[in-house]
Amino acid sequence: MLERLVTSLESCPMVKRGEYNYFIHPITDGVPVVDPALLREVGTAMVKMLDLADVDKIVVVEAMGIHIASILSNMTDIPMTIMRKREYKLPGEIAVHQATGYSKGELFLNGIYQGDRVVIIDDVVSTGGTMKALLRALEIAGADVVDVCIAVQRGDPDIGRPYKSLVKIEVKDKVRVIERHL
Repeated sequence: MLERLVTSLESCPMVKRGEYNYFIHPITDGVPVVDPALLREVGTAMVKMLDLADVDKIVVVEAMGIHIASILSNMTDIPMTIMRKREYKLPGEIAVHQATGYSKGELFLNGIYQGDRVVIIDDVVSTGGTMKALLRALEIAGADVVDVCIAVQRGDPDIGRPYKSLVKIEVKDKVRVIERHL
């Protein structure tokens, strides 16, 4: 399993952003094109890996986890909510600050309530900054985070709790998959 994901990661283009080697991949960037078979492979793997018993909602941060959360929601009939980068001013909206290796700003969570049992999914974790912000917002909301699964893990970021990933990569002049977790 995960052959499409591994092959596509190990052949994806790279760009330099300052000192940061940034890989460009359909799952993590949505370019150059998202292959439905690759997306199904990632969704199917996450269904197998996640603890989905009695989960009320799938939570994802915009933007690149949205396509993964959409297919996962479709496969499981579990509703999803998206933590957004813009404020909506809805009642109960929770704002938190987020900082990663290449961006920072405010994130806004809506639609999560005290006692909701949620799973978090995301496309990639590298610094853990976005995930820490999401976890803070969910704690403020009073949600119970049942499980966390990331498609691609870069390094060993500490997000303050255990998480699962489909693959772990190393990035130098190219991407190399160093672990498969399914």
